[in-house]
Amino acid sequence: MKYARKPIRRLPRFERCGISDPMPEETPTIETREEVMFFDTDIGGVVHNIAYLRMIETARTRLAAKMGMQLREMAQTQIYPVVVRTEIDYRKPATLGDELIITGRLDSVERVRFWCAFEVRRAGEDKLLISCRQSLALVQMPAGKPMRLPEDWPEKYQHLFLKRA
Repeated sequence: MKYARKPIRRLPRFERCGISDPMPEETPTIETREEVMFFDTDIGGVVHNIAYLRMIETARTRLAAKMGMQLREMAQTQIYPVVVRTEIDYRKPATLGDELIITGRLDSVERVRFWCAFEVRRAGEDKLLISCRQSLALVQMPAGKPMRLPEDWPEKYQHLFLKRA
């Protein structure tokens, strides 16, 4: 039995023509707050590097929900945003008892992956403690099959769609 192949839907290319969507979708953003606990710190009361990644994971999960990727829906479809790359700069340390504000946003969209950016600051201060970027791809589990991003994203996030020369 022969199956008809579905044509591959090509995503629209957004050329650098100076024309923008008159009603662009707002950039998804999130802000979370975390209090630095004992388990987040080393013996000197300074936040351990892995603790920042846990805080960013929480913010990223909430950001994904704002982008239409709810936890229950992911569990049903078994399509998950998977971190492919993390870039993180540790600028200043946070310490035990600090209240931290983690802001995150969708940074850019490509054909099969997207980037999120995060910043960590101490509440009441403007100094940047941590900056982080993460590249993510959608993966169908348990097969580990990479998936295309949702069809509406290039239009929805046109202002973030990465233009290749």
